[in-house]
Amino acid sequence: MDRTPRVVLLTAGASERLGEPKALVDLGGQSAIERLLDACGDPNPLIVAGAHAALITAAVGTRAEVIDHPDWAAGRTGSVARAARHLGDVDLLLTPLDCPLVPWRVFDALRQTWQEAGAPPYGWLAPLDTASGQHGHPVLFGGSLAARVLELDPASPLRSLRALADPLLDVPVDSPEILDDLDTPEDLLRLRGRL
Repeated sequence: MDRTPRVVLLTAGASERLGEPKALVDLGGQSAIERLLDACGDPNPLIVAGAHAALITAAVGTRAEVIDHPDWAAGRTGSVARAARHLGDVDLLLTPLDCPLVPWRVFDALRQTWQEAGAPPYGWLAPLDTASGQHGHPVLFGGSLAARVLELDPASPLRSLRALADPLLDVPVDSPEILDDLDTPEDLLRLRGRL
């Protein structure tokens, strides 16, 4: 069975603190969602949309499959569950819009490390920024672990799913972008300043 992970872009939030749809903010002449679509390397990524589903669907056109998550306000874990339910038994490369500048090399390193590890069904793989020693996003996890997200409260943090993982893996990357958190207008200015 092909265990090539599917990229899942999480865009369901209302972006209330940012004041505009996070997926559509301009970052150097491209929207945040366009940057991630270019970098992710998946010919058929899945976008889980919620508050701004119509705008996101119009913006991406045929570049991605977009599904609406009507219960988006319940929490990010609920969005992951929506993706897992929609896709079935596949490995997921989960990519939140909070980190819109993650470069292609991080996605590539995650995929390569995942295949070298044998694509473990309950595995969890995260990038590890070499400069800070911190883990970031996106994260990749096996299809059997993804199925367990359906048992979790939608409002619970994703670390609840991580606690069920075996093995826990990481891949060192020289990429501070994995630690970004696009949440406020100040964050947006900071990210634009790095471009």
